[in-house]
Amino acid sequence: MDFQLSADQRALRDGFREILRARFGRDALRAAVDAPGLDRELWRALGKAGFFALCVPEARGGLGQGAAEAVLVFEEAGRALLPGPLVATFLAAGDVEGAATGETVVTAVSGTLVPWLAEADVVRGDVTAAEPLRSVDPLTPLHRVPGRREDGPDVSLLLAAEQLGSACASRDAAVRYAGEREQFGQPIGAFQAVKHLCAELLVRTEPARAAVYAAAVTGDPREAVAAKLLADDAAVRNARDCLQVYGGMGFTWEADVHLHLKRAWVRARLGTTAARAEEELAAAL
Repeated sequence: MDFQLSADQRALRDGFREILRARFGRDALRAAVDAPGLDRELWRALGKAGFFALCVPEARGGLGQGAAEAVLVFEEAGRALLPGPLVATFLAAGDVEGAATGETVVTAVSGTLVPWLAEADVVRGDVTAAEPLRSVDPLTPLHRVPGRREDGPDVSLLLAAEQLGSACASRDAAVRYAGEREQFGQPIGAFQAVKHLCAELLVRTEPARAAVYAAAVTGDPREAVAAKLLADDAAVRNARDCLQVYGGMGFTWEADVHLHLKRAWVRARLGTTAARAEEELAAAL
């Protein structure tokens, strides 16, 4: 099976990457960290750019694309650490008024957690007993609900795509820093231990990418679960190894590396968790 991107898919990915660079670059990211809250103007800009309506049929005013295109834009959203209940709003765009244009913010119960509950206009799932939960990620406010809600493969796939983007961002940051930071008169990337860390970042990222893209093309629910499992692992471990490459600098508040680790931890608890994914995949063998 050929997973090479078409010219249109590359244009879609690159175009959305440029939109995020213009609308949610590093300065905007740090501003969001310092003043948490959903940026409604940014949300509407995403709607205007067609982000939420990407998979809505053309007959209903959408762009009529499929899962293969959706994972590309969610990968870019993960790379940029774009905040907000992106997955829930995206999946509701076809049947909740205003969701496709970014005028309506939708969230949903995911496992035992609800992200961005206080900011949402529409909530899917029973949140009558929801309790606020202190989130490790400053850009993802959370509530906890009793019981458990089973999430569909589409949720797992889109979360996996975000995790993939975050894993790529950690990889790129580590390689860039290894080439810039010097010790003993040479870049730290010249040292074997750092080379090994950077190689492991790549080795984890590419199987996760293949799994996410394959699940998007095949539509197989089990492959979506497997993609989430691999992408969760890549996002968390890549961020940890990126911290190691950065050394003490990576643990400072001014660095962005810790934000990728914290977001990866939160996403790993949304949708299908690693423990449940392993059980489902083992039962399917």
